[in-house]
Formats: sequence, C-alpha cells, structure tokens
Amino acid sequence: QIYAIGFAIYGLSEYHRATGDAEALAYAIRLFESIETHSFDSVKNGYCEALTREWKEIADMRLSEKDANERKTMNTHLHILEPYTNLYRVWKDPRLERKLRNLISLFTDKIVDKESGHLRLFFDDDWGCKSNIISYGHDIEASWLIYEAALALDDSELLDSLVPVVKKIAHAASEGFTYGAGMIYEKNSGTGHVDGDRHWWVQAEAVAGYFNLYRNFGDEEALKKAIDCLAFIKQHLVD
Repeated sequence: QIYAIGFAIYGLSEYHRATGDAEALAYAIRLFESIETHSFDSVKNGYCEALTREWKEIADMRLSEKDANERKTMNTHLHILEPYTNLYRVWKDPRLERKLRNLISLFTDKIVDKESGHLRLFFDDDWGCKSNIISYGHDIEASWLIYEAALALDDSELLDSLVPVVKKIAHAASEGFTYGAGMIYEKNSGTGHVDGDRHWWVQAEAVAGYFNLYRNFGDEEALKKAIDCLAFIKQHLVD
C-alpha cells in the first residue's frame, strides 16, 4: 500500500526532526524514491494505490473492504502529500519540491470538485471519478494539509492562490458539522443516504482544520467549531 509507505516517510522524517537521526532521514528518502520509481504515473500523473511486494501490478488494490477497487484514490494522494510536506521540512531537495507542487496541483485540478468543494474519492487511471461518496473528515483534513504543504514550500504566490480553495473545502466539510454533536462520517450524494457515525479521526481532523482557518485567516467562527469539536472528543471519545 502506497498509503502505508507514506506514513512510514512521515514517521521517519518526524523522528529525524526530533532527534537529528541521519539513518531515519536516509530511510525516508529511500522510501520517497521507491514511491516515485514504482507508483508514480508519468503519463497520466498521480500515484497508483497498491502493488505487490515485488512492485508488480496487483488485482485487489483496496486499502479496506469498504473501498472501491480503483487505481487512484484521494486518500493515498492525501497521505503522500502529508509525508512529502514533512520530508521537505528536513530535506530541501529540488525533485521533492517539484513533486510536492505537483501533488497540490492534483488536488486543485483533479481531486477537489470545483462546484461543491468536496473531495472526489476514487478515480480510474484517466482520473475519471468513480465515486459519489462525500467524506467530511477527509474534506476538513485536506483543507489544512494542502495549506501546510504550501507553507512548507514558503511560496507566497501559491499560498494566496490556495486561500479560496482551502476555504471552499472547509466550508463544504461544515455541511457535516453540528455544534455539540461533532462531524458526521459520510454521505452518498447520489442516494442521499447519510452515515451519521462519529469517528474519532474525523473529530480530530476537524479540530486541526478549523484551527487552521482561525490561525491563518482569523476566522473566529472556525475557532468556535474547533473548540466545540475538542469538547466533543473529551466528552464522548476519550476513555
């Protein structure tokens, strides 16, 4: 799973940030090279979902049984964007910079629905959308991870261009938020069916995403939502 390798890069780069361990950074760079060598689609852009342990094509690419068996997914791209951002903080490599910029462009051009602001979740090899599920937690998560990536690149022009995108994604995510009740999980935009479960990670991403809106844009209402989600976590999720 390319998703899993991304998390390994995140952990190793963060360990290097904390300790200065050179071996951890070297491993993170090797994993970055592996993703780029074996997963990146140099023809149609983006990253494939999964491969065999020998880096060959695999029939079932799903991260879990509930996922669609498609070659490209929002979730894997989000969790390549996140570790590449963290790796770039400690390794200012020109190729990594280009890949990080490309990932941001993939989100703004392919993954974010420009009309609704929601993320599209599953794609075929040609970036045709293969899902009508809205994932509110991923929406709010992407709103801050995309901006964090641009902050790491220290590109003011890019940051300015992303402000309306980030705000639109966060606004779309708020369709799933209710004061005192947290953020719901998913909605099928085709049938209207709502999965109203409250998952821990969705609430955690809501805290981070809404605080990002307050910290970077002074959005007072977003701060209230972040505090409300944190209270929901403390009351209902912390054992």
